[in-house]
Amino acid sequence: MARFTLPRDLYHGKGALEALKSFTGKKAIICVGGGSMKRFGFLDKAISYLEEAGMEVKVFEGIEPDPSVETVMKGAQAMLEFEPDWIVAMGGGSPIDAAKAMWIKYEYPDITFEEMCKVFGIPALRKKAHFCAISSTSGTATEVTAFSIITDYSKGIKYPIADFEITPDVAIVDPDLAETMPQKLVAHTGMDAMTHSVEAYVSTANCDYTDPLALYSIKMIQNDLVKSYNGDMEKRASMHNAQCLAGMAFSNALLGIVHSMAHKTGAAFADFGAHIIHGAANAMYLPKVIAFNAKNETAKKRYGVIADFMELGGSNDDEKVELLIKYLRGMNDDLNIPHCIKNYGADSYPTEQGFVPEDVFLERLPEIAKNAIGDACTGSNPRIPTQEEMEKLLKCCYYDTEVDF
Repeated sequence: MARFTLPRDLYHGKGALEALKSFTGKKAIICVGGGSMKRFGFLDKAISYLEEAGMEVKVFEGIEPDPSVETVMKGAQAMLEFEPDWIVAMGGGSPIDAAKAMWIKYEYPDITFEEMCKVFGIPALRKKAHFCAISSTSGTATEVTAFSIITDYSKGIKYPIADFEITPDVAIVDPDLAETMPQKLVAHTGMDAMTHSVEAYVSTANCDYTDPLALYSIKMIQNDLVKSYNGDMEKRASMHNAQCLAGMAFSNALLGIVHSMAHKTGAAFADFGAHIIHGAANAMYLPKVIAFNAKNETAKKRYGVIADFMELGGSNDDEKVELLIKYLRGMNDDLNIPHCIKNYGADSYPTEQGFVPEDVFLERLPEIAKNAIGDACTGSNPRIPTQEEMEKLLKCCYYDTEVDF
């Protein structure tokens, strides 16, 4: 038996933010990030709509990119003091992910972060509050997923929290918010969405309900992402829908080792002054992982289906896999994303010498590989790597060398 879970309601299209007027409750807390929602007036609109619905509203702001365990605990404390019956998370993946984790801690104050990270081990929520997610970026799709990514900076590791309990009750997918994204964010979140779709389609947990969502979102991203990056606002709106469809697919079909590797490398070199941004990491690693997974016949056939759906050509599955890899690398070029960690600059752009020194990478490699294998996303990858294979794969992602094993 399998399960397919989505939010109870999804409001989409321009002006969908107004759906907040229809909410019923006494108190709502809005969780936001670094200020873009305030700057562009969307936070004030959300407050106004909730107040129009008769609620007292509190704002918890300043949630950082790659939110920390400490931020989660602070937000949960604010909720315990305010006692909201609606948690409204607004912005990119970071504030929504953080608010999901805060929600767990609010409902179960004694739960530890370690207990929260137990895969599909969260106790029943909604005893105190319901959850609404409003996305402003077109990639993470956390507004419709059962996942949250929280960083433990003391360990330099990003931990996924995975449980259908944290699937939002309401998702609001309003393209007006996505228009505010800076160009670099369009690129990174867009390739995150592409990775979600591709990994969901070849995941060992794929099914008849997730496959159409994955394939259609891949086609939309192929058609819309680069044009959105170059300023086409119609395509920007379409990408906001495409990434949400990708989220519906992967929330139920799960992911694979592209995400495992991105989670475990993202903050691993923070002491050198930067993170490997999640979407950029996915973009760099995806072609390498496709080459690795394609040694599995079932995965190779499914990559062939993706290539056919994208109309890339190829007379057999081996050719189709090569063409798919070539196409994705071309997208990275169009989006100004590097092909490997060695050329990943502290600003995320391609450079001759990236911010991660070779000797440091090699020294930390065994631990990163071990952590990546243990990541929650690894179990549904079509080919489970050994420690040696994961180290070799990560080296290919560092040097941009061919995956031939």
